[in-house]
Amino acid sequence: MPALILIVFIDLLGFGLIIPILPFYGLHFGASPGVVTLLMASYSFMQFIAAPIIGSLSDRYGRRKVILISLLGTCAAYVVMAHASSLLMLFVARGLAGLFAGNISAAQAYIADITTPENRARGMGLFGAAFGLGFIFGPMIGGLLAGWGGGEVNFQIAPLFAAGLSAFAALLTVLILKESRSVQSQNVTRRGWFGPIRAAVRRADMKHLVCLFLLVMFVFAGLEATIALWAEGQFSWGPLKVGYLFAYVGVVAAVVQGGLIGPATKRWGEERVIVLGLCALIIGFALMPLAQNLEVLLVATALLAGGFGLCNPALNSLISLRASSDSQGAALGVAQSGASLARILGPAFAGATFSAWGRHAPYMIGAMLLLIGIGIAWRLVRSSVSNEHSD
Repeated sequence: MPALILIVFIDLLGFGLIIPILPFYGLHFGASPGVVTLLMASYSFMQFIAAPIIGSLSDRYGRRKVILISLLGTCAAYVVMAHASSLLMLFVARGLAGLFAGNISAAQAYIADITTPENRARGMGLFGAAFGLGFIFGPMIGGLLAGWGGGEVNFQIAPLFAAGLSAFAALLTVLILKESRSVQSQNVTRRGWFGPIRAAVRRADMKHLVCLFLLVMFVFAGLEATIALWAEGQFSWGPLKVGYLFAYVGVVAAVVQGGLIGPATKRWGEERVIVLGLCALIIGFALMPLAQNLEVLLVATALLAGGFGLCNPALNSLISLRASSDSQGAALGVAQSGASLARILGPAFAGATFSAWGRHAPYMIGAMLLLIGIGIAWRLVRSSVSNEHSD
C-alpha cells in the first residue's frame, strides 16, 4: 500500500503542475476562451473513454503492467506538451495525457486487491488523500516553474518536470511495486468498452452506486469550475486568495480521506458514511449564498470538502465490494469513466446556470440535486440493514 500511494502522489503531483499554465499555453497559440475550455475538457473526455478499458486490461494482464505502461505514456504526453509548436499539438498532448490517466482505475483496483473488505474504505481514502495532496502542491510548484527566470511565462519547464516525475514514478513501479493479482486470477473474459458498462447497468445495486458517484462528482465539479468567479463577485478576490481557498479545501479533504474515513466506515458502514457526506455537502452548498464573511465561507467550504472526502472513498469502496474479484478494475473503471463525464458536464451546467441566474444558482441547484442522492443512499442503507438481519 505505501508504495502505491507514493507512486500515485508523485504522478498526481506532475498532473497538478500543468493546471496553472495550461490556459495560458492555449492563449499563447491564439486560442479563444471557449477553445481553452475545450482544451481543459479534452483530458476528461479521453479519460472517460479510457478508464473502463484500462481497468479491464488490469483485470486481464495485472495491475503493475498497466500502471507502468500508463506512467510511461503519461511521461511521453508531457514531453509532447513541452515541445508543442501549435494548438493542435497541444490538444494532442492533453488528449494523450487523459488517455493514460485511465490508470486511476487500475490503481484503485490494486488497493481493492490488497485490502480486506473492512479496510477497503480506508485504502480508498488514503488514495484520495494522495490524490488531493498532488492537487495542493502541484499547482503551487507549477506556478513557480512557469515564472522561472522572470519575464514571459515559461511553458516548457513545468511539462518537462512533470515528465520527469512520471518517469520517476514508473521507475518506482518497476523497483518497489509488486503485482497484486495472482497469475491464476488473470483469466478474465474480454468484454470490450461497453462490456463493463453493461454489467454495471444490469445490476440494480451497482447502477445506483455509479449514478450516485456521478451525481456527487457532477455537483462538486461545478463548484470547482465556478468558485473563482463566485469569490470574485462575492468578495472581489483575485487569483491569489482563490488559490489559498483551493489549498484549504484540499487540506480538509486530504485530512478526512487520509485519517477519518477508515474509523467512520468501521463504525457506521460505507452506506451511512455516504449519507453523512451527502448531508455535509447539502449544508455546505446551502451556506454558500449566505457567506458574507470569511468565517462562514470557511465553514461552508470545510463542509463541502469534508462531505466530498467522505463520499468519494466510501462510494469507491462499495463499488469495489459489490464487484467480483475478477472485475475490480472494470467496475472501478466504469466509476472513473462516470466521474470523467461528470467533470465535463458539471462545469458546463454550473457555468450556464451561473450566467443565467446568478452566482449562487449552481450551489442552490447542487443542493437540490443532492437531495435526490440522499434518497438513493438511504435505499442503500436499508438494503444493508436487511442483509445484516438476513445474515
